[in-house]
Order: sequence, then C-alpha cells, then structure tokens
Amino acid sequence: MVLCPECDAEIDVDEGDVDEGDSLSCDECGADLKVVSVSPLELGSVDDEEDEEDEDAFGEDDDDEDEDDEEDEAWK
Repeated sequence: MVLCPECDAEIDVDEGDVDEGDSLSCDECGADLKVVSVSPLELGSVDDEEDEEDEDAFGEDDDDEDEDDEEDEAWK
C-alpha cells in the first residue's frame, strides 16, 4: 500500500509487481504516476518530473547565454 503524491489516496500496489520506472495511475484523482523507488515503494507525479526536466533544459540554456555575455564583455 502506498499513498498517491497528488491526493494522498491509498493505492494498492505490491512491491513485487512493479519495477522502478513503471507507470501507474491513481484511481481517485486520475494522476499519472511513476514508480520512483521499489524499496521502499515510492511514487512520483509524472507531471512533476516533466516540469523538472523543462526547468533543467531552460536553466542550461540560460547559463550558456550568461557565459556568452561574459565572454563578449571580456573582449570589449
């Protein structure tokens, strides 16, 4: 038994039936979930992971632009 990270509803999942990275959905709120860990069993929201990936991608681009600006200023 594990709790949905979105609505805290109990989800009946056996640790032996899932692997890390498997996708599930909550019957109560319909959230798309991913198995983050199997021992102990931990679920994460797929939407949260996508948001983090988007932030990482945007953050890397911003850092690269800052470095380019610093290099331009050094040559002036």
